[in-house]
Amino acid sequence: MTDDTGADVDIDVDVDRWRDELESKRREKDEFFADHPQSPIPPEDREAFDGLEYFDPDPDYRVSATVEVHDDPEPVPMETTADREMRYLRVVTLSFELDPADEDLASGEFELAGYQQEGAREQALFVPFRDKTTGQQTYRGGRYMELEVDRSLETGDEIVLDFNLAYSPFCAYSETFDCPLPPEENWLEVVIPAGERYEE
Repeated sequence: MTDDTGADVDIDVDVDRWRDELESKRREKDEFFADHPQSPIPPEDREAFDGLEYFDPDPDYRVSATVEVHDDPEPVPMETTADREMRYLRVVTLSFELDPADEDLASGEFELAGYQQEGAREQALFVPFRDKTTGQQTYRGGRYMELEVDRSLETGDEIVLDFNLAYSPFCAYSETFDCPLPPEENWLEVVIPAGERYEE
């Protein structure tokens, strides 16, 4: 068994323990943003920083995703916030179902592509996305998830996709950063009220 972003994780978890671990991660991130020299919060703004904004933890947005591996991954150019272009490889497609308890929120089957930067050796999957909160309750440039997997994935594998771990890129907090923007194939036509919030 691996952690919330790894492969081979049972989707049925102790919700209280999961929530406590999530809240702990959020407190650690707040401390990093407030005090660390590499914080994206400009130094002149750190004294007034009192923590990031989040949606309440919601286990309905911690879902099992079925993996489709692309053996000959296609390059995908991604525009960046500085009007440059970065090239990633679309290495997997993740298929998942959303069925939130709140009947006012949309349910259904969805897909997101997972990428790796061209030429990179790391195994982490980069999953940038937009949803219907983008530009309203969350950062206008979209949000990111990074999925750490501890082995080579195969088509048909199941991994956990936890939108409660979705976060805003550093360029949301400082224009000194240059961040890739989610490509259109990762624009979800659904509200994802989970993870990091950001209101300008």
